[in-house]
Amino acid sequence: MTHASPAQSPVVQGFFDPATHTITYLVSDAATGQAAIIDPVLDYDPAAARTSTRSIDAVMTALRDQGLTLGLVLETHAHADHLTAAHHLRETQGTPIGIGRDIAQVQATFAPMFHADDVTPDGAAFDRLYADGDTFALGELTVEVMHTPGHTPACVSYRIGDAAFVGDTLFMPDYGTARTDFPGGDARTLYRSIHRLLALPEETRIFVGHDYLPKSRADFRFETTVGEQKATNVHVGGGVTEDAFVTMREARDATLGAPQLILPSLQVNIRAGALPPPDAKGQRSLVLPLNVLGAA
Repeated sequence: MTHASPAQSPVVQGFFDPATHTITYLVSDAATGQAAIIDPVLDYDPAAARTSTRSIDAVMTALRDQGLTLGLVLETHAHADHLTAAHHLRETQGTPIGIGRDIAQVQATFAPMFHADDVTPDGAAFDRLYADGDTFALGELTVEVMHTPGHTPACVSYRIGDAAFVGDTLFMPDYGTARTDFPGGDARTLYRSIHRLLALPEETRIFVGHDYLPKSRADFRFETTVGEQKATNVHVGGGVTEDAFVTMREARDATLGAPQLILPSLQVNIRAGALPPPDAKGQRSLVLPLNVLGAA
């Protein structure tokens, strides 16, 4: 596998969404001003079933204020906890959307649940489908795609110079790792994906997709390093074995409820952020299938 030069160092700005604990990243090349947005959030009020673009508007304001040029939207996976604003950016900015090519597996699982006949399980809702080891340019920077499944079968991380954007694969060291009980998730696979990331140089900056506050911390954080993760991650740090991790992860997952926005999120996110097609009266509606997520 070809690795990006560690001498490359992107400019990284994180935008924290307190409603979903998601961090959207604005990543740019200082030399050229070319930028990508990773995991953009579309705001959603579940009580009113109303969407808004407040969060992504803030990112775009920062992009414009800094004279950056948006070239790409990158998704680490089909999120189950927030709606993506990727399609909004494609509609308003003409920006292509990239994701791991195994998104087709996720579409095949969830499109029937939501009667999403408009979704073909081939990734065609997205513009660019990436395989493990693919590389492409962001200005003078090189982006390397790493397939890091386990949380979902389609998760990818993006290594850009000395930075890696890991989505839900790893969280901050004092919080641990992602759940693996979604369809296609697997704790053993996640452990191996994490160790691919931990094999990167220890100074590599790790940018996580979410932050949830442990009892020991009062401030939200989203940046750590490979070295810190290897030494102190409460789930995998300090040489935790694969079997011990699997036992812990599966027991922990068994106690977790479904994410609050899983049903709205997935049916939008398998469409790359497009809302379901309108009915004959022009109304767009989400589907809330009953009793499909397991026992309460």
